[in-house]
Amino acid sequence: MLTDIIACDVLIVGGGPAGLSVASHLGDEVHSIVVHQDAEIGLPVRTSGGTWQRDMQALDIPSQMYRVIDQLDFFSDNAEARFAVKDDKMAVMDVTAVYKHLASLSDDKRSELMTGAKFLSCIEQEDGQFLSQIRSRERGSFSILSRMVIDASGWQCAVLESLGLGQKPQRTGVGIEYEFPRGDFAPNRAVLFVGSSALTGYGWIFPTPNDRLRLGIGVINPDTDLTPRQVMEAFESTGQAARYGIEIPQNYEVNAGIIPSEPYDPELVFGNVVRTGDAANFATPTVGEGIRIAVEYGRLLGAEVTAYLNGDDKALRRYEVAARQEFQRDYTFGFMVNKRIAGYSPERWDKSVARLGRLSEQEMTALVRSRFSLRTMARTIWLTFKAKISG
Repeated sequence: MLTDIIACDVLIVGGGPAGLSVASHLGDEVHSIVVHQDAEIGLPVRTSGGTWQRDMQALDIPSQMYRVIDQLDFFSDNAEARFAVKDDKMAVMDVTAVYKHLASLSDDKRSELMTGAKFLSCIEQEDGQFLSQIRSRERGSFSILSRMVIDASGWQCAVLESLGLGQKPQRTGVGIEYEFPRGDFAPNRAVLFVGSSALTGYGWIFPTPNDRLRLGIGVINPDTDLTPRQVMEAFESTGQAARYGIEIPQNYEVNAGIIPSEPYDPELVFGNVVRTGDAANFATPTVGEGIRIAVEYGRLLGAEVTAYLNGDDKALRRYEVAARQEFQRDYTFGFMVNKRIAGYSPERWDKSVARLGRLSEQEMTALVRSRFSLRTMARTIWLTFKAKISG
């Protein structure tokens, strides 16, 4: 029987960028607890760390924690498109350093971070509070009683599923990544590759700020029965790595992660339970990039939760409406594109990549960012639909 009960205003489930950002932007009077199942913030690494320089600057992420990229190359089996990026430069984060930085922003708050603590279940009490069961490596099983619960648990949607408010996504992007010393690979260059090496998904090569290289491949389940490891092993056997300018060493670190790959759902608020980050499917549908979005909207949610707890009944809806206005149109179109290209053959990818090379820098970055103006929509249809018709 559980007898150890801790009370707080807000329980945040998940110590990734979304949950940490909510905690850092709660008011000084708000007592929060962040439970995170991993033993350490930012480890193991579950994401490639791809992002954009201007967003890192806007979010005040220290510049030494990301590598600026001004050369972005796309490859299919028999085509390529290379872009020298001048205006909207990509960046690659030191993921562990950035997450630890985000955690440090709560050091002066009434926020307690519990690592190695797994969320098990949650029930709503008769008085409207929530009793959550937690299992910790240090203290065993205990309960947390809170006025609100924030689901920042990632693709698992652990809180919503426990309360019967939602479920885990049925379609996910699953990735594996090898990390090793950068060697002679240019520090300002990133590569994205598609085709037979990564059917249903794509691959990437990213240089990190600490002179390492991340070679990754992601696929969509259940669109393929292959695991990312099987796809990566097949990629290694083809010798394609040399074409992209890298040599895979015998020893490397392995990272892995999962993100939702489903249509955007605008419902984020369920009474005093709110979801954010990957639990809210905030990652872009084109390339699954979402850390900057998790931070921005986590911070917004922290401010609105504070307003709500101080009597502003409309605060949580403002967060939900802001996200809907930002994402719904772009993500609806982006998911349609995602579904279409997941079924591409290598030949169709060759046609699309060849056409991609005819885009302007601005059109290319808008496509990767999932920012679809009418012009970008038209160009994307030209890239994807025409490739299928003519293929």
